[in-house]
Amino acid sequence: MKDDERPEPPYTGDERATLVGFLDFQRATLEWKCDGLSDEQLRQRPLATTAMSLLGLVRHLTDVEQNWFHILLDGQTPSLHYWHHGPDLSDTDWEVEKADAAESFRFWREEVDRSRRIVAESESLDRSFDHPHDGPVTLRWILTHMIEEYARHNGHADLLREAIDGAVGE
Repeated sequence: MKDDERPEPPYTGDERATLVGFLDFQRATLEWKCDGLSDEQLRQRPLATTAMSLLGLVRHLTDVEQNWFHILLDGQTPSLHYWHHGPDLSDTDWEVEKADAAESFRFWREEVDRSRRIVAESESLDRSFDHPHDGPVTLRWILTHMIEEYARHNGHADLLREAIDGAVGE
């Protein structure tokens, strides 16, 4: 994916279209930052001060998508791909040494598609669930939080990609 192929959020859309547009832009940005790299490069941890890798970011955001949209908002049974899968029930999203990049991207795309369907089928941004620690949480809040989550991690992706092959941009 090229920078100019990312979907632009609408400049005059309503609240839903704007939130969904910005979230899709952020999702496409993550994919763009990973585009054209080998599996080995996606697994690289090029910065000595962090265990992050581009593939780890994809795996992490796979379960973030599922957690907020499918499990918490939609009440679906958890089938998390990486969280709580380690021998001590630790998260394995950042453990990418033997990870299959194609499978990781497939899982991420499936979760993003499921999230999009849940949002499209929700009649109102006021749709909510009772969070066990925080009380009522609306779809509006989830969309805003997911934009923030992707934007923060896309900043990490910028640094990782530049350290891997020198590619820069936005």
